[in-house]
Amino acid sequence: MSTTADSPIARHWTPLPSHEQHLAEGRAARERTPREALAELPDGDRDPMGILDAQDEVRVPELVPIRTERMAASAFAFYRGTAALMAADLARSPSTDLMVGSCGDAHVSNFGLYASPQRTLVFDLNDFDEAAWAPWEWDVKRFVTSIVIAGQSTGRADDVIRATALEAVRVYARSLGAGAKRSPLKRYYDRFDALAAERAVDEETREVIESAVKEAEKRTGKRAAKKMTTTTDDGRIVFVDAPPTLSHVAPEMEDRVLRVYGEYASSVNIDIRVLLQKYTMSDLAMRVVGVGSVGTRCFVLSMQDGNDGVLLLQGKESGRSVLIEHGRAEQPEGVTRYIEDHGEGGRVVAMQRILQAVSDPFLGHIRRSEEGAQRDFYVRQFRDKKGGFDMDALDDASFRWYADACAATLARAHGQSPTGSVVAGYAGGGRVVGEAILEWAYAYADLSRADWELFRRHRGVDAAA
Repeated sequence: MSTTADSPIARHWTPLPSHEQHLAEGRAARERTPREALAELPDGDRDPMGILDAQDEVRVPELVPIRTERMAASAFAFYRGTAALMAADLARSPSTDLMVGSCGDAHVSNFGLYASPQRTLVFDLNDFDEAAWAPWEWDVKRFVTSIVIAGQSTGRADDVIRATALEAVRVYARSLGAGAKRSPLKRYYDRFDALAAERAVDEETREVIESAVKEAEKRTGKRAAKKMTTTTDDGRIVFVDAPPTLSHVAPEMEDRVLRVYGEYASSVNIDIRVLLQKYTMSDLAMRVVGVGSVGTRCFVLSMQDGNDGVLLLQGKESGRSVLIEHGRAEQPEGVTRYIEDHGEGGRVVAMQRILQAVSDPFLGHIRRSEEGAQRDFYVRQFRDKKGGFDMDALDDASFRWYADACAATLARAHGQSPTGSVVAGYAGGGRVVGEAILEWAYAYADLSRADWELFRRHRGVDAAA
């Protein structure tokens, strides 16, 4: 067995950059894009209503009024539904061009609790519809701006909001830097343990965590099935219509889903594929979801075993990531090729598996043609102990804890990218980057509030308070 310099492996081997080399590369990037430049808001003409109207044109028409109603409810609700607007604005802002796997919609309500395959509760990012590769600061800016808008919407003092937002950036930078010192394998296994975290905080925050954990433990597929389904005389478990949020679909739609179900089953891991053979589809309904997602096609599937047990799955339509469509973020060749082969649903599933510490084992995807158009979907379990934290219910101490937990989680997700250590070198301790991003977030919060008021007028909603 040869290990000499003339062996095939030796001839092709090139040492990878060290941790220190990555940090140096990140520090050098400050010359190209000074950290202070991240405070600059883009200037020039914008067409926010044009972007939102174009999104609604491809959504289910009868659901668009629901989306309008939800987005018009508050400045924070509007912000949650406008990832496309922000991506377009970020594309015109100074950028580091240090690309990482990005969530694309990393606002504070897109973090939360869910069950791991081992049935323990974990805290992580939980929405990946817009995920793609983009400059690292895009996620951080969207996250920090959400802290500002959520803080303002819940009536917090400005000094609390500023301190929370600034500390969140520093936690992100410190967490990314600490992770960069560990091996890639150790970083891969990192995760946020919600139950362990509650032992290290003050009593008020501990109560908030315990309450969220209790609610998440209740949100199981079994409990959802009891509320959402009934059993017919012949023993079939079916959904109970609750329009407009839950409605049965036309027979033609059921035919299409039955035809493409096998594609979903083929996209999951082999152990889940075998498990699914013990279930048969018993019903299908369309469901209204979220704020920004309202109007996209979302289905719930009732899967029934031989003993009247139920597994609920959710299939959600996947369009192009706003980071790509509106942010014009150039994707690595391999990512573009993957999307071409597996569709936008495949993109969502792949990015979720990259960014989360542990993911739903039932994740899968489907591509199908409908009325001359290609529609992509991703599939996951429905309500598998999924829970979150209500911004209105958090006191100031809990609000700061929650922001820090989200920041550390985002750093863990970004740290999975090959450039994570380079970003750590650029961000340093987070003080300079934090001040710049805080300035950007406050300015963008004002811009988003103006967009919200314009949206209400544009859609004929009563004038904003």
